[in-house]
Amino acid sequence: MKKYNLYLRNLIVAAKAKPSFIVSQPLPLSKAPEAYEHFDKRGEGTGQDWTKVVLKPELDRKAA
Repeated sequence: MKKYNLYLRNLIVAAKAKPSFIVSQPLPLSKAPEAYEHFDKRGEGTGQDWTKVVLKPELDRKAA
């Protein structure tokens, strides 16, 4: 993967690739255990497509 990092970064910078479509769930860091549980169950008839979870600590600060 490392050999593709620069190539992929250049595609993103040039707006030829948009990796954000992969992110299915942006969640606060405090939800990490639940996020892993849901991610592990994907494809088991849960009706939820958790393809990529992004944990954002700043979401915890906003909720406080």
